[in-house]
Amino acid sequence: MEETGRDCKKSSPLVTNISSPDAPPLPGSRMSIYRRKGLLLDGIPVRGYSCVATATRDLWERMFNEGYRTDVAINTDNGGVIHAHASILGMASPVMKNMLKQSRSRGCRRSISIRGVPHPAVRVFIRFLYSSCYEQEEMNEFILPLLVLSHGFVIPSLKRECERQLQNGLLNIENVVDIFQLSLLCDAPRLSLFCHRLIIKSFMVISTTEGWKAMKQSHPMLEKELLESVIDADSRKQERLKKIEQRKIYLQLYEAMEALVHICRDGCRTIGPHDKVLKGDQPPCNFAACKGLELLVRHFAGCKLRVPGGCIHCKRMWQLLELHSRLCSEPSKCKVPLCRNFKERLKQQSKKDEVKWKLLVQNILRAKKVSGASFFSPATAIYA
Repeated sequence: MEETGRDCKKSSPLVTNISSPDAPPLPGSRMSIYRRKGLLLDGIPVRGYSCVATATRDLWERMFNEGYRTDVAINTDNGGVIHAHASILGMASPVMKNMLKQSRSRGCRRSISIRGVPHPAVRVFIRFLYSSCYEQEEMNEFILPLLVLSHGFVIPSLKRECERQLQNGLLNIENVVDIFQLSLLCDAPRLSLFCHRLIIKSFMVISTTEGWKAMKQSHPMLEKELLESVIDADSRKQERLKKIEQRKIYLQLYEAMEALVHICRDGCRTIGPHDKVLKGDQPPCNFAACKGLELLVRHFAGCKLRVPGGCIHCKRMWQLLELHSRLCSEPSKCKVPLCRNFKERLKQQSKKDEVKWKLLVQNILRAKKVSGASFFSPATAIYA
C-alpha cells in the first residue's frame, strides 16, 4: 500500500553534489487522506491518520464478490442466498451482530435471513457494508429498500446517503407520499420535512396519485393531518398576501404625504405655494404620486361640493389632509392647508376615532420602515 501523510524527502550525508538534479515527483496518490486528529469524518472524530486507497477498496470489493472464506449465508426472498463474513457484518451493524449471536450454525457456517425486500437490494446493501460503494443505477432502483435496511440495521452512513439522494433529485410527485410515510417510520425528520413541503406545494397533483389513494385507505389519520396542514398553509399564504397588499396601500399613502408636502412647499408643474412663482418649464418630478395628487388638489380647489361626504374625491382629499396633520411635527411652519386646524380638532375627537387614526399612522410608518427606505426625505422633513 502506498504511504501518505509523511515527509518522504530525506537528506543523506553521502550526497555532496549540490548541483545534482532533483528527483522526479512521486506518482499522485489515489487515496483519500484525513490528516491530524481533530478533523471530523461524517461527524466522527478521526484519530491520527486514516488513509483509504483505491486498491484497498478494490480488495474489499473482491472479498465480497468472490466470497473468499465466507462463513455466513444470508437468505433472501425467492430462495436467494448471499455469502458474507460474520466479522465484517458484526462490526458494521450492531443488529446483525446480535442476529449472528442468535443464529444457528452448521459447522463453521451460520445462517441469517433478510426478508421483505428484493434480493438485489439486499446484495447492494451488503456490498455497502464492505466497501461503502454503490452503483448509481442500483441506488435509483432500490433506494426505498435501502433506506429501510439502513434504518433497521442501524447503518447511519447509508441512511444519510439515501436521504441525500432523495433530496437531490430522486424525490418526485409520484413517490413523495410513499417516501413521506417511510421517513416517519425510519425516523428521518429532515427527509419528512422535504416531503411535507412538496406535498403542500403540489397538493392538487399529488392528491390524484396512486400513493395518495393507498395512503387514504391504509392511514386515514395521516391523510387527515396532511389535509389540515394544507389548509393551514393556504390560510397563512392568504394572510401573507393580505399583509402585502395592506403594506402596498400604506406605502402609497406615505408617498401621497410626501407628494402633498412637495406640492405645497416647493410647487410642481403649475401648482405651488401662494408666495412662490413657478417657472414655465418645471423639471421632471421625482415623486411617483405627484401627478395624481396634483389632479386631486385641482379638483378640491374648484369643487362646489367641497364638504366631507359631499364628493368622494373631496372626501379623499380631506382624509389626506387630516392624515398629514397627524404626521406633521411643525404645524406652525407647515405650508399644507388646514394642517394647524386639524391639529386643533384632534382634542375634540372621540377615543374610537383617535385609536383608529393612531393605528393607521403606525402602520404607515412601519410599512415605510419595512420597505428599507428612510423615514424622512428632504421633502418630508416636517414629519414626525
